[in-house]
Amino acid sequence: MTISPKAFPPPKRRPTAGAFVSPKLSDQTLLRSLHHLSHEISSVEPLHFLRRRTSRSMIRKSTLLSILFEDIIRSSTAVFSPSALLCFQELYILLQRIQTLMEDSSNGSRMWLLLQTESLANSFHELTLDLSTLLDILPVKELRLNDDVREVVSLLRSQCSRSTTKSLVDPRDDALRREVCSMLDRLRSEIVPDHSKLSEIFAQLGIRDASNCREELESLQDEFQNQTEEKPKSQLISLVGLVRYGKCVLFGASTPGSDLIRRKSASELSFPVDFRCPISLELMRDPVTVATGQTYDRDSIKLWIESGHNTCPKTGQALAHIEIIPNRALKNLIAMWCREQRVPFETSENNKGLVNAVKKNKAALEATRMTGSFLVNKLSVSQSMEAANGVVYELRSLAKTDSDCRACIAEAGAIPLLVRYLSSDVGETHPNLQVNAVTTILNLSILEANKTRIMETEGALNGVIEVLRSGATWEAKGNAAATIFSLSGVQAYRKRLGKKTRVIKGLVELARDGPERGCFKKDAMVAILNLAGEREAVARLVEGGVVEMTVQVMEGLPEEAVTVLEIVVRSGGLLAIAAAHRAIRKLGSVLREGSERARESAAATLVTICRKGGSEMVAELASMPGIERVIWELMGVGTVRARRKAASLLRILRRWAAGLDSEVAEGGYSTVNHVSTSATTTVVAS
Repeated sequence: MTISPKAFPPPKRRPTAGAFVSPKLSDQTLLRSLHHLSHEISSVEPLHFLRRRTSRSMIRKSTLLSILFEDIIRSSTAVFSPSALLCFQELYILLQRIQTLMEDSSNGSRMWLLLQTESLANSFHELTLDLSTLLDILPVKELRLNDDVREVVSLLRSQCSRSTTKSLVDPRDDALRREVCSMLDRLRSEIVPDHSKLSEIFAQLGIRDASNCREELESLQDEFQNQTEEKPKSQLISLVGLVRYGKCVLFGASTPGSDLIRRKSASELSFPVDFRCPISLELMRDPVTVATGQTYDRDSIKLWIESGHNTCPKTGQALAHIEIIPNRALKNLIAMWCREQRVPFETSENNKGLVNAVKKNKAALEATRMTGSFLVNKLSVSQSMEAANGVVYELRSLAKTDSDCRACIAEAGAIPLLVRYLSSDVGETHPNLQVNAVTTILNLSILEANKTRIMETEGALNGVIEVLRSGATWEAKGNAAATIFSLSGVQAYRKRLGKKTRVIKGLVELARDGPERGCFKKDAMVAILNLAGEREAVARLVEGGVVEMTVQVMEGLPEEAVTVLEIVVRSGGLLAIAAAHRAIRKLGSVLREGSERARESAAATLVTICRKGGSEMVAELASMPGIERVIWELMGVGTVRARRKAASLLRILRRWAAGLDSEVAEGGYSTVNHVSTSATTTVVAS
């Protein structure tokens, strides 16, 4: 029974010949290892596309070697001479090199192997020469071989001798390589590749469907991470663009149901919530911690700070400084999880290298532009919803790739076409199409320039809001909320969004009624938190029931709920304080059992409520059994800010108990006015 090449796990980086060392094994163990290794190589299927003849020849030689070692093991009882042992040890190293090269040729990118055909041919030829040399010096007489095996050794020597005189490069492989190089040259000249020739190239390489293309793209991206020199990186990026283009024009658009790949992507898995960046909502690749103790992906928080923000996106607190500290412990945990789940894990540095390489590569840029234009043109003439769904899904996948893809798709005019698939009518009949359309807009919105395009495209914002309010699935609603969050990263748009009652109601409803599974509630909460940064939006949030919502979800999402409530009661004035009366006991429970960050926010929120809400609010807090003990405990073990807020809270309670209400608004919350800007600044800084 033969073993598929997939039996060999793909190596991350090829070892050099010098990386193999002579094994320190006993004579019999060494022979058994040689037999096992040669048998493994001989059981592998020959390469199906490139280096076919060479791989078959190497497999035949390994089969003959397996016969040789089996006979030596069966008949040998004597101790071998030093020269024989040295020869066996060198054969062991040689077989390891052969096995590694076979693995590499079986599992690597076919396009890349094609461009490296001459180098691969030289490697196989070098191994054959080394094998021929070792067979020449092998002391056959000493090994006591039977006559049949002696003939096998003679045959093996003869095969090696013939192989060393043959042409190194297969003429068919070389012709195919020249064809690919010519196509890349045409791409650099902005000439659209000939589809029939592209189809022929893909067929000869065994890339016969969209699934093969996805595997090829993954292999090319893995190979890119392994390279250190600029020239091979440039070639790889060109190939990525060519394969991506070929996938779309040759095999049509794939739908989510047919998008089955061996390796999972992070977006298709339910990953731990602590691994998710609160800004990008994606799996963090390079987690860093800011002054408030919150963790974000490096690129996301850097963009946030560079956009002029001086607050923590998640908590709304002012940043004492803008330095970011790598969270290596979390990064290691994420990397371990990705390895277990077989999810590609590249750091932001590697991703940045990939993006920069694309920007510098003319062929890759033109291929990306052609791919985006092809898909948008195809979407503009789609005759059925099913066909449109496939194209939109391809756009969704492409828009997630990098900023150049997002720019090319938007420049080709995709956004107005996507708007038509956001309606409730589409959601009722084709829910997957609605999900793919709003998710594509979400991915496009990551690029700053596209935020403007989306906000200025007629019907785009209203379409996203419609999905948020009445989307056919929770996924559609969640991604609409994430789009609102992304767009609100621009202050002018944040003000505009905060004035829309439908946005407020949609986010509040999703946070309140969304399912516990997934991140739909969190998507809504993060968007609400961002909008709450605008004072004008806070009043609408309060009117929209955000305080009541935070009370309802506080048990399931204590950190997010308390953080939102803290900002709202701080800036929401009379209505917010009045509505927060119901939250006091919930906040007391968080103060007792919540996380460190949640307890800090709960203490700050209670201080604001008690100071502005009057004696009735303080009395409600004081009526909770053991509340003073909980506050004392927080003063001893909480964060610096939590201890300070706990001390203020305890002072308020004691002054109330003594009948001294100077820290509490007289007459209760009915006399509370909106907090001044200067007061707000003081509270944030504390």
